[in-house]
Order: sequence, then C-alpha cells, then structure tokens
Amino acid sequence: MNQQQSAESAGAAEVHKMLAESGYSDKAIAYYIEKPYMGVIPDADQASHMTGTCGDTMGIYLKIEDGVIQDARYEVMGCAGAVSAAMAAVDLIKGKTIEEAGKLNDGDIFRVLKEIPAKKHHCIQLAVKTLKKALDEYQSNG
Repeated sequence: MNQQQSAESAGAAEVHKMLAESGYSDKAIAYYIEKPYMGVIPDADQASHMTGTCGDTMGIYLKIEDGVIQDARYEVMGCAGAVSAAMAAVDLIKGKTIEEAGKLNDGDIFRVLKEIPAKKHHCIQLAVKTLKKALDEYQSNG
C-alpha cells in the first residue's frame, strides 16, 4: 500500500466512524464511501432530475432494453443519506422490469440500508421519487 492509499484508507475509516456515530448502518456507510453507482450513463435511454425539500438534488440515468433496466446511475448532490439511498435503489432495480422497478418503495430501500438517522428518511423518499419520475417520463415518451 502506497502513502496515498494509506491516507485514503485512514480517511475512509474516519468517515465510517463519524457516520456510524451519527446513526448510519455499515451497509449505508459502505454505499456512501464506495458510491458504486454514482455517475452518468452517456447513452442513457432516460435521464431525469429532482430536487428534494431539503435542497438535495438527484439525477438518474437508466439504460433499458426490452423493458428491463440493464443499468442505472445516480448523480447526487447531497448528504450521506441521499447517496446511500440512491445506491441502494440501483441494487434493487437492476435487472428488473420497468413495472417491477415502479413498485419500489421507501420500505424496500430502508430494509437494505437497515439504519439511517430519522432526519434522513426523506433522502430515501427522494431516491424513490426520482426513480418513479424517470420511469413515468420514459413510459410517456416511449
């Protein structure tokens, strides 16, 4: 491990500790630190954006083939709760039909994250609403 990797590892450990003390589960923290589905799909079949009541903003990019979500990415300008909720949403919708993904609800994401601070539950709602907006727009334009 080189010096930069060691510093990054120490930084991640500090972030993990701080978020754990704030009430985030290990799963939510891992999503926040790793951000496995953060970014843009340049040739997305659907891109939609939404801003939550707290000011956090999410964009979602969907790659859909034969009615099945092949890939999804979120861009999130927001807190750890918003990032972890968006990342969990992607895990729950990849490989699902549009209809199945449209049934995603706040409880589904909460069960994946296990625990986030109560004042961050609106972040889960924003991830779901952003997804549903994208699915609605895709079906309206299709």
